[in-house]
Amino acid sequence: MDGEALSLKIQDEIKKEIKSCMIRPSVAVIQVGDDPASNSYIKRKETACNNVGVYFRLYKFDEGTPELTIINKIKELNNDEYVNGILVQLPLPVQYNEKRIVNSVINSKDVDGLTDINVGRMINGKKTLIPCTPLGIMRILDEYNVDIAGKNVVIVGRGKLVGRPLFSLMLAKDATVTVCHSKTVNLGEITKQADILVCACGVPNLITEDMVKKDAVVVDAGTNRVDGKLCGDVDFVNVSKKASLITPVPKGVGPMTVAMLLQNIITCYNNKNATK
Repeated sequence: MDGEALSLKIQDEIKKEIKSCMIRPSVAVIQVGDDPASNSYIKRKETACNNVGVYFRLYKFDEGTPELTIINKIKELNNDEYVNGILVQLPLPVQYNEKRIVNSVINSKDVDGLTDINVGRMINGKKTLIPCTPLGIMRILDEYNVDIAGKNVVIVGRGKLVGRPLFSLMLAKDATVTVCHSKTVNLGEITKQADILVCACGVPNLITEDMVKKDAVVVDAGTNRVDGKLCGDVDFVNVSKKASLITPVPKGVGPMTVAMLLQNIITCYNNKNATK
């Protein structure tokens, strides 16, 4: 399943939509510290925003900046009518209260879909902003006509960015969902029952061919570096021989995450202008 091609298709659609906007949509990114991985992710987001015509603002704070200073900047952006979306680049340095900072973002501008209110709305099946990676996974499955209703879905990873929200989204599509994690016993026996297997745990090549049912759909949302090369949580070379569909790393889920961020920015923009 080619996430990169689908991402470019979505970006082209968004670019056309933005050309008809009276005011250019805008997103503000809050970064604390100078983590190399965060720098790389932010650069990808900035490039995608520039490509489609979204105005990208980066507010970078030194590690050690008082938490209140960061929260006050977020509150200022909440009240800025020209800012449509706000995201806090995660992870934050350990000394910060991540939950408090993320929840400082007003729900209507929470393009990462991570505030408690937006997460609660998603769990309860209400219209809301959805975290970008799970939203991207659902979009790529839809693009490839993968039927979810009644299927056994196994998610390896229970993190708040992918595993937990994806559980809710899959359940809402009438799947039977199992979530595995680091304490799961006999992981391979469970993954072999999956019609749709999603991996998002950050362990390189954890999922091997013997852990996958024949003709399963495999989505690899893992991002790891081994010997300087990017790889996922799935042994792609061997598992791809057994799966009916599989996402590669790179060019799979990663580009879809960025595309869904752009989509959420446009959703925030349209929601704001619909109320005028």
